[in-house]
Amino acid sequence: MERRQVLKTAGILATGGVTGLAGCSSSGNGDGGGEPTTTETPETAGGSGDSNTVMMVTEGSEYYFDPIGLFIESGETVTFEIQSGSHSATAYKEGTSTASVTRIPDGAEAFNSEVLSEQGATFEHTFETTGTYDYFCIPHKSLGMVGRIVVGEPGGPAEGSMPPDGDVPESQTIVDQGSVSYSSFSG
Repeated sequence: MERRQVLKTAGILATGGVTGLAGCSSSGNGDGGGEPTTTETPETAGGSGDSNTVMMVTEGSEYYFDPIGLFIESGETVTFEIQSGSHSATAYKEGTSTASVTRIPDGAEAFNSEVLSEQGATFEHTFETTGTYDYFCIPHKSLGMVGRIVVGEPGGPAEGSMPPDGDVPESQTIVDQGSVSYSSFSG
């Protein structure tokens, strides 16, 4: 069992929650599935090892990732989870889905969950290459649903500019804060 899953399970047991863990993660094949396993909030997400979960949210006419900015160390895994709506987590790498530009570090593995639609469905990706990764939601990219993950330290083609489809926090702000919630960034 991966370290992240062990920590998640321990947290659930510590709070007295009973949750079925079957299918709570995917191996990256993009089919999603699973049930919600935690009640994590953006404030608990961050690169400290507590939680690397990014929620994918539809709220009225807003579509967003929360946190919108996340700092992790190389080798850590991020779980993208559907809170509501149908979304994807797709790296800006030219040729991946509808990406026309590359905004991940050179040599980094691109990721694409494809569209997940079941509440609680998850997609996991392990980030090995240091640098800044910008990503988007396939169906909501034109509506500004973008996010940024900084692995280890800022760097790569995403530095010094915003994604073509929306705004994200500056990389150094993400490093300094560990995570930047959508509400604090947008509001």
